[in-house]
Amino acid sequence: MHVFDESREMYLETILVLAMESDFVRSVDVANKLNYSKPSVSRAVKNLLSEGAITVGDNGHIQLTKEGLTEAKAIYEKHKILTQIFIEVLKLDPELAEKDACRVEHVISDETFEAFKKLLK
Repeated sequence: MHVFDESREMYLETILVLAMESDFVRSVDVANKLNYSKPSVSRAVKNLLSEGAITVGDNGHIQLTKEGLTEAKAIYEKHKILTQIFIEVLKLDPELAEKDACRVEHVISDETFEAFKKLLK
């Protein structure tokens, strides 16, 4: 695992979500989904590429590598579980639950997250 970087995790999760919604993911799609500038996304894509978390085809399509996919799925799982707990257990408004889960998913420890998962069972 890489050094904690919330921004990096946001990019990986966003690429995963976009890939689930479409046949291909481009930098512009990531920029639009996150409401980030194209130059910011371009820098992040270069970093993720150099780390081996993604590949970028000649057509500009971004794909997660095996390592990137594993990390993105873990982040996405945290997001989904936390959102579910915030809505079903804490009875939060779904929009607020989604927003807060997005923040918490990046800082929660693995031990605490596992306890949250057990709470749902």
